[in-house]
Order: sequence, then structure tokens, then C-alpha cells
Amino acid sequence: MKILIVGKGGREHAIGLKIKESSLVKEIYFAPGNGGMESIGKIVNICEDDIESLGNFAKRNEIDLTIVGPESSLSKGIVDEFQRKGLKIFGPTKEAIKIESSKEFAKEIMEKYNIPTGKYKSFNNFKDAFEYIKEEKFPIVIKEDGLKSGKGVTIVNSLEDGRTTLDRIFKEENKVLIEEFLKGREFSIIGMVNGDKIIPLEIAQDHKKAYDKDMGDNTGGMGVYSPVDWVSESIINETMEKIMKPMGQALVKENIPFCGFLFGGIMVTEEGVKTIEFNGRFGDPEAQGILPRLEDDLIEVILELLDNKTRKLKWKNEYTLGVVLASKGYPHEYVNGYEIENIKDISKYIYHMGTKIIGDKLLTNGGRVLTVLGKGGTLEEARVKAYENVSKIKCENLFYRKDIGQK
Repeated sequence: MKILIVGKGGREHAIGLKIKESSLVKEIYFAPGNGGMESIGKIVNICEDDIESLGNFAKRNEIDLTIVGPESSLSKGIVDEFQRKGLKIFGPTKEAIKIESSKEFAKEIMEKYNIPTGKYKSFNNFKDAFEYIKEEKFPIVIKEDGLKSGKGVTIVNSLEDGRTTLDRIFKEENKVLIEEFLKGREFSIIGMVNGDKIIPLEIAQDHKKAYDKDMGDNTGGMGVYSPVDWVSESIINETMEKIMKPMGQALVKENIPFCGFLFGGIMVTEEGVKTIEFNGRFGDPEAQGILPRLEDDLIEVILELLDNKTRKLKWKNEYTLGVVLASKGYPHEYVNGYEIENIKDISKYIYHMGTKIIGDKLLTNGGRVLTVLGKGGTLEEARVKAYENVSKIKCENLFYRKDIGQK
């Protein structure tokens, strides 16, 4: 089979490495890919959001299956475009991805179908939003509507913080959601979905904040580990039965069936599990932590699911822990083009998120640049190995959290 992977980050690198193991796969293409993917497949110089060109490429090159990574491609309708061309693709349509691209839409669906989540209210102007938070108890959560690459969420602890946040958002956005602050412990769950069929993947723990001890702004994710021992089988079952399966069924009832990777950000509260958010694609860096542990052939699983068949997945009895190396300044302004050295000996433990190759040099080319993985029989063993691998890398403009996987 010929496989096209759309995207250029660590998630797509992880998917590529996993499907390269498949006996069904003969050729892998990445569009647009990055500096670390050239050893896996062929790089196609087409932007992930140029869906018409991607469709034409897939048709011309007789691509058998396309897997979509980034939410931007999905929200522009890449699945709809490929389906019009008669091409097989794994990902949600433009309507179905609204569970991520419109936070208000997602909340409305959850409310309509009794999927547990925090209370909320949406606003399209500063005055009404500010009047609302005057009556609320802090902390509260203010979310910018639309696609924010895992960011766009601010926890505010005072009325003055709320005023500043709303003022900043309404200079750029036309809608915000103000939500109840959920207290508890958070984890990520991903299911492979086709309509009302769902195959759960192993659980992962993401680390969203930029700095140690969960300080700083939210990012797209600064680290991950899997499995997550504190998430019991009963919590997973509750999440599947109350959140993940009902959302798949809800979208079928709404006549916009979901296909692809369905991501749930879940909070375990005193009242039970509640939904923080849904995303319509594999998480990044969750993919880097989860996929190395999968024993099954990912392509076989996807093809079976597209044929409405499911299976119970098999997992390696090991822990993985990934540390994200990011450009200094991220998640705000940062500079690209710094050389990255000393990764050859640990290349099999590295997922490229934002890199490019010029000549014989590997350079930074994004906010989040690398995920460096460690594996072990325990979480601590995986953690030690991950940070040993991180210590070998030389680049003057990268930073990382030093507490990934610590309690």
C-alpha cells in the first residue's frame, strides 16, 4: 500500500514510524513533513492546508490511504475533498471536526446528549462577558473559540485577571466561552472511531504548562507518559460509557458521523469523570507516548475499522515517557534556525516536531522542536532514560521541563 500522512509534527512522525512496521505498507509519503521524516518516507512539498493540491497528489500517485494529523487540514475540509475524489482517508469531515474547531458547538452537543462537562456560557462581546464573571466564583476558565493548537485556554483567579484576559481576547476574537473550573486530576484518552464504532487506545498523561511545577502559560504539550497508573480500569470504563461512546453516537444522530482519532481531555472529579474538551485528531505529544507501546499493526486496525470491524488492541508491557524540547520564548515569540547537534546516537528515541535540514545541518523550525523518549519497566526507569537522552542533545536555544512524570 501507498500511505500519505498529512502534517509536519511529532504526531505525524510517530504515526509514520508505527505504520512503517506494517507488512502492508510499501511506500510512505509525508506532506509537508519535517527534517526527521526523510528516513521513513518521501517528503512532499505541499502545505498541509492546501487540500486541493493534496487531493490531486493522492489521486495522481494512487495513494491507498491518507491519515490526517493536524486540525487545520481537517477544519478546511480535507476529508470532504478526498471523499469527493473517491480517495480513502482516515479523519473527520469539516462538519464533524467542529467538536474541536468550535468549542461552543462541542458544548452544545455535550449538553444535548448529557455528556458530563462543566457548566459554561458563551459571549461575543466584552461587556456581557465581564458582567458575567463579576457574579462567578474564581477560579474560572476562559476559552477562546476556534482552533488554538492546544492553547487558547486561560485560568483566571481574580476579577482583574478576568478583565485583562477578556480585553486581550476580544481584540482578536469574536467569541469566548467562560466555563466552570473543574477540580480534579486530568488525563488524555484517544479512541479510533468510525461512526458508533470505537476502539480505545491506552491512556496518556500530558503536561500542558510551559514550565516546571505547572507554571507558565498553556502550550500544545511539554511532555507525556503512558500508561497512567492512577487511572483505574473503572475510571476508563466510566469515561468510555459516559463520554467517548456517547459522543460518537451523538454525532451519528446529528447526521455528521465522526471518523478518525477522537481525543478526550478528561477530568476526574468528586462527581465522576467530566469532559474538558474534545479534539478531532491524535494528540501531540500523546501520539509519541502511546504509539510505541502498540503491538498491533496500525494500518490493519484502521482498515478494519473503516470496514466497521473492531478489535481489542494489544500493548507492550512497558512505560514510555517523552520530554518536549521547545524554542526559547515558546508559546509566545521565538526564533528559528538554531543548529541541533548530537542526536545521531539517540535518533530512534526522537520524534521531530519542528525541524528542517539545510545542507548537513539540522535546525530548529518551530515552537516545539523535538520529543525525546525514554522506555522502561517502570515509569521512573523510563523517566531516567528520557532525561539521559535529552542531556546528550546540544542546542543553545532549546528549553524543557525537568519534572515530566513526577508526582
